[in-house]
Amino acid sequence: MRVATLNLWCQHGDWSARRDVLTAGFAELRPDLIAFQESIVTDDYDQIADLLGDGYELHHGGGRTPRDGAGTTIASRWPIAKVHERDLSVTARVDPAEPWIGRVYAAEIDGPEPLLFVNHKPSYPLHMELERELQAVVTARMVEDLVGADLPHVVLAGDFDATPDAASIRFWSGKQSLQGVSVCYRDAWEQAHPGEAGYTFTTGNPLMGWDWDRRIDYIFVRCEAKGPTLRIDRCERLFAEPVDGVWASDHFGLVADLSLAASRT
Repeated sequence: MRVATLNLWCQHGDWSARRDVLTAGFAELRPDLIAFQESIVTDDYDQIADLLGDGYELHHGGGRTPRDGAGTTIASRWPIAKVHERDLSVTARVDPAEPWIGRVYAAEIDGPEPLLFVNHKPSYPLHMELERELQAVVTARMVEDLVGADLPHVVLAGDFDATPDAASIRFWSGKQSLQGVSVCYRDAWEQAHPGEAGYTFTTGNPLMGWDWDRRIDYIFVRCEAKGPTLRIDRCERLFAEPVDGVWASDHFGLVADLSLAASRT
């Protein structure tokens, strides 16, 4: 299966030009599952349906920003059997004006093998690693309550707004526990490109407005006792170069090819 994640940056910048790049890119790539962040859905416009066209089932997360309809979306070529959500408003510092950041969505995908596809979008301010840690624990507990013989595989993707050395990412990677909880997920980029920076939010992209190069977008595969349940065959950055001078978003996305044949290495 082919899995992708991308923060779309809403409709900022030259949306018409960005739309053309995104539409052509996704048509060529044909991912099976996509986690979108900062996707726009209003009464009059569905940004994801506009970009992807037919062939995908969509779940738009609720609690969208009133001013523009920003939120998160899961897109799947396979039927979405059920969607679970949890509140990520873990402290008073989680901004109620951005309600979509305060939820996580996990879709049960009726694919060749059943799997749980999780779109995780924690709080973004640099000083809120505490909240990202607590949000990671909420999401991890939700997943552990759902996984089982009928739902053996978990793919976790999104804009995590934390670098690999942050406690929240170390938690996901199985390198430390938080709040008395521990899990282990394989980082697809690190598996495919060990030791490479792989920045996804970088000053090399002129749309990015921060003066700091960071890898903050991830695709993770849940591990059992001896390793991930899906083999990571490939992982690359997505929309990491301009097309005719047009950058697709202020983030680079990720795309990973995963094998349904179970791997325990």
